[in-house]
Amino acid sequence: MTTTQHVSLTVNGEVREADVEPRLLLVHLLRDVFGLTGTHVGCDTSNCGACTVLLDGQTVKSCSVLAVQADGAEITTIEGLANGEWHQVQTSFKECHGLQCGYCTPGMLIAAQALLNANPRPTEAEIRDAISGNLCRCTGYQQIVEAVALAAQRMAEATP
Repeated sequence: MTTTQHVSLTVNGEVREADVEPRLLLVHLLRDVFGLTGTHVGCDTSNCGACTVLLDGQTVKSCSVLAVQADGAEITTIEGLANGEWHQVQTSFKECHGLQCGYCTPGMLIAAQALLNANPRPTEAEIRDAISGNLCRCTGYQQIVEAVALAAQRMAEATP
């Protein structure tokens, strides 16, 4: 007999509910139950950061959080980063070539956004620290750092 637990989360501004097995990981709830496949499963060991989401405004690797632990939380995935138009972080990544294969990109974008939410004018060292939990096998990180810096600059210029 399988027991389930009811969870209710606000995902990208929308209340979502499901009955889940207590061992279901948040990443699988997002991808397999809610159909939000932008959050990637990279390593299943919380090392790569491809599954990074915001949980109540803080970055978490969703492969290391049980869905039941997120009950009642507010989750932002890559799909919720922008409303209909690209977010400045996404545009900057494109312009600076901060992505290649794209597998790490959703987690990188979420980590970058979390940094800019907390610190709108980060230094290069702060950017590197903020993305340090997200691994990229393609870019060499320099373009990602440049993209985050460009996003910060543009967001600061747009703020009155």
